[in-house]
Amino acid sequence: MIVDQAEIHIRAGKGGDGCVSFRREKYIPRGGPDGGDGGDGGSVFVVARRHIETLLDFAGQHHWKAKNGQPGIGKNCAGPSAADLTIELPVGTLIHDRETGVLIKDLSTPDEPVCIAEGGKGGRGNARFASPTNQVPRQFEEGTPGQERSLSLELKLIADVGLVGLPNAGKSTLLSRLSKAKPKIADYPFTTLKPQLGIVELSDGRRFVMADIPGLIEGAHQGAGLGDEFLKHIERTRIVLHVVDIASDLATMAPEKAYATIRRELSKYSTALAEKPEIVAANKTDLCEDDDQAEDFAKSVGSEVLPISAASGKGVGQLAERLWQLVRSEKDDIPAETEEVELPVPPHLRSP
Repeated sequence: MIVDQAEIHIRAGKGGDGCVSFRREKYIPRGGPDGGDGGDGGSVFVVARRHIETLLDFAGQHHWKAKNGQPGIGKNCAGPSAADLTIELPVGTLIHDRETGVLIKDLSTPDEPVCIAEGGKGGRGNARFASPTNQVPRQFEEGTPGQERSLSLELKLIADVGLVGLPNAGKSTLLSRLSKAKPKIADYPFTTLKPQLGIVELSDGRRFVMADIPGLIEGAHQGAGLGDEFLKHIERTRIVLHVVDIASDLATMAPEKAYATIRRELSKYSTALAEKPEIVAANKTDLCEDDDQAEDFAKSVGSEVLPISAASGKGVGQLAERLWQLVRSEKDDIPAETEEVELPVPPHLRSP
């Protein structure tokens, strides 16, 4: 099961209070103030990890709190600072502020810690307030509270190529043919119930990631079928591979209409998604009565069409090479989805 949305509340630790204390030792009159400072509260960090695939851990745990710093003590001893809390998330998680809706961070880079809530600062003890005119200070500072945030987490799978098409177009079969992924394959619609990822490996160590989402139907952008719950995953891909059942007939849905239906749903869901580079694969050519059906389909849609048979493997190698070429050309041209908010950097991580 892929859990791709969650809401959590995080709170960084409060700083410890400063201490009011005076030195009391035999034979040492007027020992003076010796109250130590409080320790800093723990900050909350998030980091993307490749081995985490879902937000399932957050389905039952909504509150994440870093520990508070300890108060100062006498003999000028500072209270211990609290350890930072690190929350591990899947690569591709978008973190939004629930109150403002602003994107705080897009965790697209693995193993890069990001401070999401800064811990409070420890307060000063009374020893800090001693002066020639204030030799017996009784004032101290309370520790400052840590930052609190209510966050919305949204996971979007990161892949180079995203497969789209009507149910039973042969997307899962194609993914299993091109990669070592083992998606469910059957002769009924919606056999794919969750996104599937596969790594396509070519010669000379070349590879790219392909994502298959459940089949789309008319009205998917409004939630019909499995709908827009999974369309968002294709937004993170560089290339759209549109798989069309070229052997379908008028009794089901003609290939031209099937292609137009999916293109319309992509456009209604997201203009940026509809404008992504696309390769059209005419699948199930092994079931066609003649070899001209793919050519006729290409003329009707006015786009380049690669004829393949995912079941037999015909044309699949050429398709993989064509995808690789397009992935390479697009690799450095993906714009950021939206501008991120500049986050504060804790003092102990700032460059000197």
